[in-house]
Amino acid sequence: MSDKKLTSADVARLLQDPNEENRADAAVKVADTFASADLSDTERAIAKDIFRAMVRDAAVRVRQALSESLKENPDVPHDVARSLAKDVEDVALPVIEKSSVLTDEDLIEIVRTRGAALQQAVAGREAVSEDVADALVDTRDENVVATLVANEGADIAGGTYDKVLDAFKDSDIVKTPLVQRGELPISVAERLVTMVSERLREHIMTHHEISSGMAADLLLASRERATVSLLDGSETETTVAELVDQLQRNGRLTPTLIVRALCMGDTTFFEAALAALADIPTANAYTLVHDRGSLGMKRLFEAAGIPPQFLKVARAALEVSAEMIATGGDDREMFRQLMIERVLTAVEDEVDTENLDYLIGKLQRVERHDEDLALQNG
Repeated sequence: MSDKKLTSADVARLLQDPNEENRADAAVKVADTFASADLSDTERAIAKDIFRAMVRDAAVRVRQALSESLKENPDVPHDVARSLAKDVEDVALPVIEKSSVLTDEDLIEIVRTRGAALQQAVAGREAVSEDVADALVDTRDENVVATLVANEGADIAGGTYDKVLDAFKDSDIVKTPLVQRGELPISVAERLVTMVSERLREHIMTHHEISSGMAADLLLASRERATVSLLDGSETETTVAELVDQLQRNGRLTPTLIVRALCMGDTTFFEAALAALADIPTANAYTLVHDRGSLGMKRLFEAAGIPPQFLKVARAALEVSAEMIATGGDDREMFRQLMIERVLTAVEDEVDTENLDYLIGKLQRVERHDEDLALQNG
């Protein structure tokens, strides 16, 4: 392996034959020598002057070799880094991608004056500030913005997220990496819900902070159930278990979500969720849920950490589901009437207004949907 440091032999060869190859080799070796900690101040100043001469070299190959060699050196003079970043694409790209010497002002200028390839290089940098991110979104380039939102090192302000959603509401190329970011503001996550596929909605529900009501709505949608239909056997327990596990791992398996799902008729999810929280087999949870005595579900709720005020609601909901299964019925209107009647009777003043309003509002929306269908079919 040849020595990367500049030697007297390299200088002699450069003087004797200053061709493009020798100049490019010298650029690499001067850059490597400059990275050494044992240079004197005088030697370091000479190296900087050599860089300033090389950024004006007529051969792209020489300037490209210099850019590649200096891209990760934090001590490069700012004027040298800036000159390289303003050069042709092949020269500019390494420095734009990696150099910490470039300022936000430099990067914003690049974004506003250069083409998509270099804009995308800025978007993929290890760290991107809010101001630079906003400038990148202003390009309205789909691939540039997709690279930005996929970059976990990018700081993106709330207003910039709004720009992304406004400009790219129909772009899966942008929406998919946006959904999969490590953290999103709640307002952004909830706007995305209406814009993405069912698979991505489930990811939002399990990985991002959203309101409890929207989480319940997403759960029902992701389970592909009519909002008040009873078990139809179309979902496998494995699928339910996977969803429960994902919710639990991401801190989204809340008591409110579990009980609301039950009130919409999803007993399979209810049992699997309680089993996960109580750390017992699902079969054991099923036995406790359907225990004819009064203690089984009470103990399960205690083990799962479900607040006791939800117990009466859960029992009322299970009673309605059991009646529908026993009669072999799947009448949405009957389910709605029974659920409202039983829950109201069971809870009286023991459940907070928000949860009760959510349940009644959800069931009423189902009723209106049924009425609309009847009118359409009539």
